[in-house]
Amino acid sequence: MKGDRIVQRGLYFNEIEEGVTYVHAPGRTVTEADNVLFTTLTMNTQSLHLDQAWSEQTEFGERLVNSMFTLSLLVGLSVTQLTQGTIVANLGLDNVEFPAPVRVGDTLYAETHIARKRTSASRPGQGIVTFQHTMRNQRDTVVASARRDTLMLTSGAKQ
Repeated sequence: MKGDRIVQRGLYFNEIEEGVTYVHAPGRTVTEADNVLFTTLTMNTQSLHLDQAWSEQTEFGERLVNSMFTLSLLVGLSVTQLTQGTIVANLGLDNVEFPAPVRVGDTLYAETHIARKRTSASRPGQGIVTFQHTMRNQRDTVVASARRDTLMLTSGAKQ
């Protein structure tokens, strides 16, 4: 094959700018299969995710999507744009919030604000980035947010 070869990757530490917000695309519509599979794979047998008849008696009137699926999707939607092949490790998640429920059929959209970054004092060629992730549904209602610290490679560094 002729021509250049471009490999999709995330951003290296030195390419990330503090204060910038990245809007991730495409969004993701949550299906019935997503909710049931994730819930059963993780052994989260909460009736609110699995039992329609029981859930109809709650204030929500129906089953809700597992919030851990929502959190995983929130982080996952950012990967190709920010960390694909450039992350060393997740260091932690905090300030995780679910201000509104997610229902089957909702389409979710994510964005990530770069809250902070600093070079690693103990790991040459790497830096720590704090991402502030936010997820909204198709009605622009915030359904999840989380702060995530990651250890990232600088360009030219080997993992």
